[in-house]
Amino acid sequence: MNQPQTNPKVDAFLERASQWQSEYAKLRSLALDSEMTEDLKWGQPCYTIQGGNVVLIHGFKEYCALLFIKGSLLQDNEQMLIQQTQKVQAGRQLRFRNLEEIEQQEERIRAYIREAIGIERAGLKVELKPSEEVAIPLELQARFDGSPELKTAFEALTPGRQRAYLLHFSEPKQSKTREARIDKHAPRIMQGQGMNDR
Repeated sequence: MNQPQTNPKVDAFLERASQWQSEYAKLRSLALDSEMTEDLKWGQPCYTIQGGNVVLIHGFKEYCALLFIKGSLLQDNEQMLIQQTQKVQAGRQLRFRNLEEIEQQEERIRAYIREAIGIERAGLKVELKPSEEVAIPLELQARFDGSPELKTAFEALTPGRQRAYLLHFSEPKQSKTREARIDKHAPRIMQGQGMNDR
């Protein structure tokens, strides 16, 4: 087997990481110990096969994880995969709180990676259910009423970007928090950007 090809962008990501450095390095070595190509997508180390995204490494405050892009198609006999939220249809995570957990689960992790590569090679697709309509929160409607330019800019966004904003704005229970989120993101909407666009 050829020496795995590392990507300088991922090297830089690992050097900058303030948390999970040793865990990221271990997960990276497991991902590279396959035939996948390493890249940096959505600001995270991402591993692809035949141009298709298979798995990415990401970290949160409480854990780091391998996110399998088509994780809902994996067998998951061990019941280790986690669906982040009810709204996530395809992706599934393997979560880790420390390096020891990764080392103890190494063979299982490799098995999940092999299966995910097989799914991508076979060209399998996740059958996505149509997403339910997300209502416009009252606070956003009030902003639209006072600023037709904001409404026009919002309607010009792709449906996926609109949906992401609506879910984000609707999430908080308090009206004040919903308004703060709208205030924060209004300039991005006016510039035609999605929540996660850089």
